[in-house]
Amino acid sequence: MTPSEVLFDGIVPKTIPVCDHYCGTELRMKKAMGLQNEMGPCFDITFDLEDGAPIGQETEHAALVCDLIASPANQFNRIGVRVHDPKSPHFINDVKKIVQTVGNQVAYIVIPKIDSAKQTSALIEQINEFAHQLDCIREIPIHVLIETNLALADVFQIAAIPQVECLSFGLMDFVSGHYGAIPSDAMAQDQFNHPLVTRAMSEIAAACHTYGKTPSHNVCTNIHSAEVVTSDSLQAKNHYGYTRKWSIHPMQIPLIVKAFSPSDAQITEAINILKSAVAANWGPIQYEGKLHDRASFRYFWMILQKAHQSHPNKLDEIANLGWF
Repeated sequence: MTPSEVLFDGIVPKTIPVCDHYCGTELRMKKAMGLQNEMGPCFDITFDLEDGAPIGQETEHAALVCDLIASPANQFNRIGVRVHDPKSPHFINDVKKIVQTVGNQVAYIVIPKIDSAKQTSALIEQINEFAHQLDCIREIPIHVLIETNLALADVFQIAAIPQVECLSFGLMDFVSGHYGAIPSDAMAQDQFNHPLVTRAMSEIAAACHTYGKTPSHNVCTNIHSAEVVTSDSLQAKNHYGYTRKWSIHPMQIPLIVKAFSPSDAQITEAINILKSAVAANWGPIQYEGKLHDRASFRYFWMILQKAHQSHPNKLDEIANLGWF
């Protein structure tokens, strides 16, 4: 039996790549696809229709995005799309184009500017209706941007919606939506100090973990300092429970992947503990002077799940066990 079958009754919380790279222009989208093909599916790509489409060329841009997703260059089917604001007339056109042309390939659809769980459910029903009409054979995973106080007030109900896979914190819009009441520094490093912002980050992460969804941390606007990107990533991960982060520049991708992925020491510890657990038929064990049982086994199995996604070559030692 696999650890998932033993520890989670066969239903293990879903893990998705720890980095979500946003891009909108043709050149940057193609560059991101090339980088993903080099590094492997350790990061997702989100093609941006909301901010990436030139004014007046929204239809053409949506067609380009779908052509790229349908192309042979998309080797892993880990490319999603952020559509226009649901209040925009382009929203419906975006959704129809995606569902009709790449509904069975697109990794997810990101919906921005959400205000409530009721609105989210209605939009998902609309997407599913289009999918049914257009012979799309799956329910497309939905990622929701939490960037307003209204959405934050309903965040637990939004996370509870079955088809919602991930909630992302839209820091920039959240801060600007307070109309100057929150200093602009909170869009950068001070986000980890301002009470209104840290409350929002905590609520989003708590809602996600309550319902087995992925909390995704916002952009780091610094595209030159590896130290700042790494610091942002580690604070979001270690202090607020985020398991994924946005990237807006290729230099940020490996830094985010490294920060959010298990370290070599964590992987080694997890392997040793779970191998001992198997030898004990999943009963309590002692490892390096500490007692471990199924509660900690679940934790270490999730470490290996994440390692398998970002660095599968580091699990060669247990490849013969058939866990993955």
